[in-house]
Amino acid sequence: MSKKSRADRNFKFETLQLHVGQETADAVTDARAVPIYQTSSYVFHNSQHAADRFGLKDAGNIYGRLTNPTEDVFEKRIAALEGGVAALASWLMITTLLSTGFVTTLFPSIADNADKTLAFNKIANPFIGILAGVIGSSCYNKFKSTKLPDWLSFFSGKRCVAIIAGVVSILVSVVLLFVWPILFGALISIGNAIAGMEALGAGIYAFLNRLLIPTGLHHALNNVFWFDTIGLGDLTHFWAGETSADVNWSLGMYMSGFFPCMMFGIPGAALAMIQCAKDNKKKVAIGLVASAALCAFICGVTEPFEFGFMFLAPGLYVVYALLYAIFTVITVVLGFRAGFSFSAGLTDLIFSASLPAAAKTWLIIPLGIAAFVVFYVVFRFAIVKFDLKTPGREDDDDNEAEKSAVLSNDDFTEVAKIILEGVGGKENVKSIDNCITRLRLEINDYTKVDEKKIKSAGVAGVIRPSKTAVQVIVGMKVQFVADEFKKLCK
Repeated sequence: MSKKSRADRNFKFETLQLHVGQETADAVTDARAVPIYQTSSYVFHNSQHAADRFGLKDAGNIYGRLTNPTEDVFEKRIAALEGGVAALASWLMITTLLSTGFVTTLFPSIADNADKTLAFNKIANPFIGILAGVIGSSCYNKFKSTKLPDWLSFFSGKRCVAIIAGVVSILVSVVLLFVWPILFGALISIGNAIAGMEALGAGIYAFLNRLLIPTGLHHALNNVFWFDTIGLGDLTHFWAGETSADVNWSLGMYMSGFFPCMMFGIPGAALAMIQCAKDNKKKVAIGLVASAALCAFICGVTEPFEFGFMFLAPGLYVVYALLYAIFTVITVVLGFRAGFSFSAGLTDLIFSASLPAAAKTWLIIPLGIAAFVVFYVVFRFAIVKFDLKTPGREDDDDNEAEKSAVLSNDDFTEVAKIILEGVGGKENVKSIDNCITRLRLEINDYTKVDEKKIKSAGVAGVIRPSKTAVQVIVGMKVQFVADEFKKLCK
């Protein structure tokens, strides 16, 4: 019997998660296992090589946040796993069926419609990626255990997920054939409307950019203003060495306002959070937000700071986005112009300052000071006034309260006897364990448990997470009670 090729072998989940993406040794290090590449910079041969890399014209590594060998392997591996296969199948199905070539072949009249042609040219976008992910995950969760008739049994279970995801994607593609040009047209209309508002429009864009980060849809908006979706391409033209004279807007206006906010505003907000943190959690708050603020200042990477509070205090996050809008309007009006290829940190500010479109970069000092003060004052006021649960101000968890619990009776044998009586005797106890503060018991019959009896032992509380589990909150002396309890159950 001939040896099966790799493509014909049905590797299981465990094999896929360990080996996909690196079937051969690493080309650089000859490592058989995936080498871990930390966030790093990469050497470019010349300025054109760098421009092609950042413009995604040349495949290769740019920066750890965007791409590196580890991430490449990771992406391949995720795509090979069960849920990933379905999402990938959905993505390929939708983007293929709605590609310009396929659509115009089926409906030749669309080729004469410039707006619709442009819409289908941009079908490979973050929105479709999110939609494909939803389809893939939904199909996997619903159909991974599906049993088919014997004559189709080969496609039962997880094997049918990708097939179903593909069928669903075909139906979705039919809907999108009519809906997507409308959605895309609306996106263009919104973009054009915002672009026509000049400084105010730039502020609106900055506000929406920050507001959409939790959903990931800010990337779709960025494509409108930073790249060439509707012919703007603020980032592209800025780094191409052009000036405002070469375009019909003030070049750099959709990037400049981010610099004072990211470089100085976030450190100001971080300081407010640290000062408002509880005394016993200040070190934790410093460790979380101080490093995030430094990262924002140098690199313009804001996600560690933003995700640290956006779900704890969503109202404050809206205010945060509004501050971006205000400073963007001010920045545009004052004539400060800078651009970024990565993000609005010190590094990009330095590199962009020499480009023709850059202007009044010295204004970053007064703008930065103002941003620091405003962000600090607004954040501190809001946190204190509304008691917002920013890092370091979260409610004390149950473990902290349990650690301070004190037994009313220090006769551990007596306490253990009462608890044992309360859970129905040793015949009703299957297993005994304990953590730092709780006696954890597995029982046979939950109807025999008498919580009042257990509490009479002087314990802090009783928790019943399931019909077979009882947890008795004893406090820091739980080990002594557990030892006596085990003796009684022998």
